[in-house]
Amino acid sequence: MLTWKDVINFSVNGNPTPDRRVEKTEAEWSAQLTLEQFRITRQKGTERAHSGALCSIYDEGKYNCICCNTPLFDSTIKFSSGTGWPSFTQPIKENAIKYEKDSSFGMVRVEVMCNTCDAHLGHIFPDGPEPSGLRYCINSESMTLEKETD
Repeated sequence: MLTWKDVINFSVNGNPTPDRRVEKTEAEWSAQLTLEQFRITRQKGTERAHSGALCSIYDEGKYNCICCNTPLFDSTIKFSSGTGWPSFTQPIKENAIKYEKDSSFGMVRVEVMCNTCDAHLGHIFPDGPEPSGLRYCINSESMTLEKETD
């Protein structure tokens, strides 16, 4: 289980190696994504609070990167944070997420990205529920829900 100390360590000393890499040109990403998906994932944007389609959905399944379809989060670790964005306590695998220090907008945060394709997902905070205490605050537009089938 990842902790805040692990997150800071990754953001300072380097991230775990992803299982694979996906690299495309800006034109290729632009052709594949909607304007809003491109703005958020490739230009480090954010959606308005409570506006994302995945914010209030709690169906069983996996949340995959909208850009490269890498599994990022499992529905079993999603929780209602009240912040207006889908929130998770852990990634599906330690090497699914990339962490970088973000000093934009006059504050210091830790940005989370897809470790496979570098898509901006959102930010992580140390104010989540136990046992990890982590809150991955993720834009709905950066993910797709692959629902479990019986």
